[in-house]
Amino acid sequence: MESNEKLTHDLAILQEMASQMADYLKSETLFWPMGHSDMPKLTLGGYWLRQHRLTALHTLLDGDQQAQLAAVVKLFETAVSPWVVRTEQRAHTELAARIRQWDEYLRDLREKQSNGAYAVQVEVRAIIAALIEQLQQAPYQLDEKLLHAILTQDKGLRARFASGDFVWPEEWQPAYPKPEFWWLYGRPK
Repeated sequence: MESNEKLTHDLAILQEMASQMADYLKSETLFWPMGHSDMPKLTLGGYWLRQHRLTALHTLLDGDQQAQLAAVVKLFETAVSPWVVRTEQRAHTELAARIRQWDEYLRDLREKQSNGAYAVQVEVRAIIAALIEQLQQAPYQLDEKLLHAILTQDKGLRARFASGDFVWPEEWQPAYPKPEFWWLYGRPK
Protein backbone atom coordinates (compact mmCIF):
# COMPACT_ATOMS: atom_id res chain seq x y z
CA MET A 1 0.00 0.00 0.00
CA GLU A 2 1.40 3.42 -0.98
CA SER A 3 1.99 5.84 1.89
CA ASN A 4 -0.83 8.21 0.78
CA GLU A 5 -3.19 5.24 0.52
CA LYS A 6 -2.03 4.21 4.00
CA LEU A 7 -2.78 7.70 5.35
CA THR A 8 -6.23 7.61 3.73
CA HIS A 9 -6.82 4.20 5.29
CA ASP A 10 -5.51 5.51 8.64
CA LEU A 11 -8.05 8.33 8.42
CA ALA A 12 -10.87 5.83 7.80
CA ILE A 13 -9.65 3.76 10.77
CA LEU A 14 -9.43 6.88 12.94
CA GLN A 15 -12.99 7.83 11.96
CA GLU A 16 -14.28 4.38 12.87
CA MET A 17 -12.33 4.33 16.15
CA ALA A 18 -13.66 7.75 17.17
CA SER A 19 -17.24 6.76 16.33
CA GLN A 20 -16.99 3.66 18.58
CA MET A 21 -14.91 5.25 21.37
CA ALA A 22 -17.77 5.95 23.81
CA ASP A 23 -18.95 2.32 23.63
CA TYR A 24 -15.35 1.13 23.92
CA LEU A 25 -14.78 3.13 27.11
CA LYS A 26 -17.97 1.74 28.65
CA SER A 27 -16.87 -1.83 27.94
CA GLU A 28 -14.33 -4.06 29.67
CA THR A 29 -12.76 -5.14 26.35
CA LEU A 30 -9.20 -3.85 25.89
CA PHE A 31 -8.86 -4.81 22.20
CA TRP A 32 -12.26 -3.91 20.75
CA PRO A 33 -13.22 -5.52 17.41
CA MET A 34 -14.58 -2.83 15.10
CA GLY A 35 -16.41 -5.21 12.78
CA HIS A 36 -14.26 -4.53 9.71
CA SER A 37 -11.80 -7.15 8.47
CA ASP A 38 -9.47 -4.50 7.04
CA MET A 39 -9.16 -2.58 10.32
CA PRO A 40 -7.22 -3.27 13.51
CA LYS A 41 -8.91 -3.61 16.85
CA LEU A 42 -9.80 -0.37 18.61
CA THR A 43 -7.54 0.73 21.45
CA LEU A 44 -6.65 4.16 22.77
CA GLY A 45 -3.04 3.61 21.71
CA GLY A 46 -4.07 2.63 18.20
CA TYR A 47 -6.21 5.75 17.98
CA TRP A 48 -3.49 8.06 19.35
CA LEU A 49 -0.85 6.52 17.06
CA ARG A 50 -2.94 7.37 14.00
CA GLN A 51 -3.98 10.78 15.30
CA HIS A 52 -0.32 11.66 15.88
CA ARG A 53 0.71 10.52 12.41
CA LEU A 54 -2.21 12.14 10.59
CA THR A 55 -1.89 15.42 12.50
CA ALA A 56 1.86 15.60 11.89
CA LEU A 57 1.42 14.77 8.20
CA HIS A 58 -1.78 16.75 7.59
CA THR A 59 -0.15 18.57 4.66
CA LEU A 60 -0.14 15.25 2.76
CA LEU A 61 -3.93 15.16 3.04
CA ASP A 62 -6.25 17.08 0.72
CA GLY A 63 -8.57 19.80 2.06
CA ASP A 64 -11.54 17.47 2.56
CA GLN A 65 -9.37 14.96 4.42
CA GLN A 66 -7.95 17.71 6.64
CA ALA A 67 -11.49 18.81 7.50
CA GLN A 68 -12.44 15.18 8.16
CA LEU A 69 -9.40 14.80 10.45
CA ALA A 70 -10.41 17.87 12.46
CA ALA A 71 -13.97 16.54 12.78
CA VAL A 72 -12.72 13.10 13.87
CA VAL A 73 -10.46 14.58 16.56
CA LYS A 74 -13.40 16.63 17.86
CA LEU A 75 -15.61 13.51 17.87
CA PHE A 76 -12.94 11.65 19.87
CA GLU A 77 -12.57 14.50 22.37
CA THR A 78 -16.34 14.62 22.84
CA ALA A 79 -16.41 10.85 23.44
CA VAL A 80 -13.64 10.83 26.07
CA SER A 81 -14.41 14.11 27.88
CA PRO A 82 -16.96 12.57 30.29
CA TRP A 83 -14.65 9.58 30.82
CA VAL A 84 -11.32 11.15 31.89
CA VAL A 85 -10.59 8.72 34.74
CA ARG A 86 -11.76 5.73 32.69
CA THR A 87 -9.66 6.86 29.71
CA GLU A 88 -6.57 7.17 31.89
CA GLN A 89 -7.16 3.76 33.48
CA ARG A 90 -7.75 2.13 30.10
CA ALA A 91 -4.65 3.79 28.65
CA HIS A 92 -2.51 2.50 31.53
CA THR A 93 -3.91 -1.01 31.12
CA GLU A 94 -3.09 -0.90 27.42
CA LEU A 95 0.35 0.57 28.05
CA ALA A 96 1.20 -2.28 30.42
CA ALA A 97 -0.06 -4.82 27.85
CA ARG A 98 1.91 -3.18 25.02
CA ILE A 99 5.08 -3.10 27.14
CA ARG A 100 4.67 -6.85 27.75
CA GLN A 101 4.03 -7.41 24.03
CA TRP A 102 7.14 -5.41 23.05
CA ASP A 103 9.19 -7.20 25.70
CA GLU A 104 8.16 -10.59 24.26
CA TYR A 105 9.19 -9.46 20.78
CA LEU A 106 12.56 -8.18 22.05
CA ARG A 107 13.11 -11.46 23.94
CA ASP A 108 12.38 -13.40 20.75
CA LEU A 109 14.88 -11.20 18.89
CA ARG A 110 17.59 -11.91 21.46
CA GLU A 111 16.95 -15.66 21.43
CA LYS A 112 16.59 -16.12 17.67
CA GLN A 113 19.15 -13.53 16.60
CA SER A 114 16.70 -12.40 13.91
CA ASN A 115 15.08 -9.04 13.28
CA GLY A 116 12.52 -10.28 10.76
CA ALA A 117 9.36 -8.21 10.43
CA TYR A 118 10.87 -5.41 12.54
CA ALA A 119 9.15 -2.71 10.45
CA VAL A 120 5.79 -4.31 11.31
CA GLN A 121 6.53 -5.19 14.95
CA VAL A 122 7.92 -1.75 15.78
CA GLU A 123 4.37 -0.39 15.52
CA VAL A 124 3.91 -1.71 19.07
CA ARG A 125 6.76 0.57 20.21
CA ALA A 126 5.16 3.49 18.34
CA ILE A 127 1.84 2.81 20.11
CA ILE A 128 3.72 2.82 23.42
CA ALA A 129 5.18 6.23 22.49
CA ALA A 130 1.70 7.55 21.61
CA LEU A 131 0.27 6.31 24.91
CA ILE A 132 3.12 7.84 26.91
CA GLU A 133 2.79 11.15 25.05
CA GLN A 134 -0.92 11.40 25.83
CA LEU A 135 -0.62 10.20 29.43
CA GLN A 136 1.96 12.93 30.10
CA GLN A 137 -0.60 15.61 29.19
CA ALA A 138 -3.26 17.02 31.49
CA PRO A 139 -5.71 15.86 32.68
CA TYR A 140 -3.89 12.50 32.69
CA GLN A 141 -0.97 11.37 34.85
CA LEU A 142 1.50 8.78 33.61
CA ASP A 143 2.38 5.92 35.96
CA GLU A 144 6.14 6.38 36.34
CA LYS A 145 6.68 2.61 36.85
CA LEU A 146 5.46 2.01 33.30
CA LEU A 147 7.72 4.76 31.97
CA HIS A 148 10.66 3.17 33.79
CA ALA A 149 9.82 -0.23 32.22
CA ILE A 150 9.93 1.11 28.67
CA LEU A 151 13.10 3.10 29.34
CA THR A 152 14.73 -0.11 30.57
CA GLN A 153 13.60 -1.91 27.39
CA ASP A 154 14.93 0.95 25.26
CA LYS A 155 18.31 0.74 26.99
CA GLY A 156 18.57 -2.94 26.13
CA LEU A 157 17.46 -2.36 22.53
CA ARG A 158 19.90 0.54 22.06
CA ALA A 159 22.79 -1.73 23.08
CA ARG A 160 22.11 -3.96 20.10
CA PHE A 161 20.66 -1.48 17.63
CA ALA A 162 22.21 -0.66 14.27
CA SER A 163 21.25 2.82 13.08
CA GLY A 164 20.07 2.95 9.51
CA ASP A 165 17.27 3.96 7.20
CA PHE A 166 13.79 4.88 8.39
CA VAL A 167 11.80 1.61 8.47
CA TRP A 168 8.43 3.10 7.50
CA PRO A 169 7.49 5.07 4.34
CA GLU A 170 9.90 7.95 3.79
CA GLU A 171 7.02 10.47 3.63
CA TRP A 172 6.25 9.70 7.28
CA GLN A 173 9.63 10.82 8.60
CA PRO A 174 8.44 14.34 9.57
CA ALA A 175 6.00 12.71 12.02
CA TYR A 176 8.80 10.73 13.64
CA PRO A 177 11.94 12.81 14.27
CA LYS A 178 15.01 10.65 14.80
CA PRO A 179 16.05 11.90 18.26
CA GLU A 180 12.72 10.89 19.82
CA PHE A 181 11.88 7.94 17.57
CA TRP A 182 15.42 6.53 17.14
CA TRP A 183 14.05 2.96 17.10
CA LEU A 184 12.42 3.67 13.71
CA TYR A 185 15.82 4.47 12.15
CA GLY A 186 17.58 1.14 11.77
CA ARG A 187 17.16 -2.37 13.10
CA PRO A 188 18.31 -4.55 15.98
CA LYS A 189 21.63 -6.35 15.35
